[in-house]
Amino acid sequence: MLIDKHSRVPLYEQVIAQVERGILTGEFMADEQIPSVRQLSMELSVNPNTLQKAYSELERRGLCYTVPGNGRFVSKDAATRLRTMRRELIERVEQLARELKLSGISEQDVISAVKTAYKEGAGALQRSDSEGDNK
Repeated sequence: MLIDKHSRVPLYEQVIAQVERGILTGEFMADEQIPSVRQLSMELSVNPNTLQKAYSELERRGLCYTVPGNGRFVSKDAATRLRTMRRELIERVEQLARELKLSGISEQDVISAVKTAYKEGAGALQRSDSEGDNK
């Protein structure tokens, strides 16, 4: 896992995005254990609480589960859940774009706003990038 400590994107969001990307690319398979908080904390030199926050969010989203005493594992349907979540985000963007058009906002202004958000490294946009490559 790689994180950028100088990024404007919070570290926990970077970890979430990395795990999500790993699930979508098959790096992390269903029922496979993901690195422990302790292991990842030492590997990345990141506070364990930051990683715990990321892992808790992944569990909240149904992408992983905890087996007490054994660690965290990728949920059976994690990849399907991620694809569904991303498809729903795109549908929300499409609906918003229709509303913006009806409000008289130009396509160029909308495109410019999206480019600005991506350039600034908006965490939500990173997670919704369907190809997992936001740069």
